[in-house]
Amino acid sequence: MSEQEKLRPSDAAIRHLIRRLTDEPDRWALFLDIDGTLLDLAARPDDIQVPLSLPRDLNAVSARLGGALALVTGRSLPYADRLFAPFRFPIAGLHGAELRSADGKTAIVSATPAFMRLKQRLVDQTAWMEGVLIEDKGAAVAAHYRLAPAYNTALEKLMQDVAEEAGPDWVLQPGKMVFEIRPARADKGEAVASYLEEPGFAGRLPIAIGDDLTDESMFALANARGGQSIRVGSLNPATCALSRASSPSSVRSALATIAVAATGEQQTAVS
Repeated sequence: MSEQEKLRPSDAAIRHLIRRLTDEPDRWALFLDIDGTLLDLAARPDDIQVPLSLPRDLNAVSARLGGALALVTGRSLPYADRLFAPFRFPIAGLHGAELRSADGKTAIVSATPAFMRLKQRLVDQTAWMEGVLIEDKGAAVAAHYRLAPAYNTALEKLMQDVAEEAGPDWVLQPGKMVFEIRPARADKGEAVASYLEEPGFAGRLPIAIGDDLTDESMFALANARGGQSIRVGSLNPATCALSRASSPSSVRSALATIAVAATGEQQTAVS
């Protein structure tokens, strides 16, 4: 059974994705979230697993699209690079606050000394919340409570207070079992718009795939530009995504199918 045949019947959007990127690779640009989209969520942020074939498949799909593939993630740029080594893709990290362009130019955000102190205080103030995990992202910080859902309300109040103290350069961003304080200027939609101005991306229609609240801005941008938006998981009324995929595994299956087609064409061309 082929990877495409393994896709669930509900994954019509993924089947369309395969056709678009296989048949019209010069027309589309692909923008992918990581956690919950390419990779299955884990109880602890550092416990996520990267299938061995995924970095290679992403590289093959990127090559088929002429390099018009970017990762748009809440992870920091260096962390995302480690996940998909040895390949280096255009990446918008920290929800767009960090950006590596297709030409390799990189803009990184640094945490201020005051924000560093706030992060340490957050660690101290959540020490009593067993199961709450604080993820230091450099210029952002996330409090995960997947292992401790009972602390949802108390943690949200604490993160609101810390975000207010951090000042106008940072904002509170809720997500799936997580509250994050991130740079205020970070926006995934603006990151996608920035890529669409770059050589290799310009003139293409965007396909945005994500799974969480922070992906809504890139869904909206893709829709406004005449592209496609796919939400992984539940297509709830609050989302502006036009279609859904059942799971990260369905997204990975699609990428694998496109990668196989691209590799086969390359081998045919060589022979």
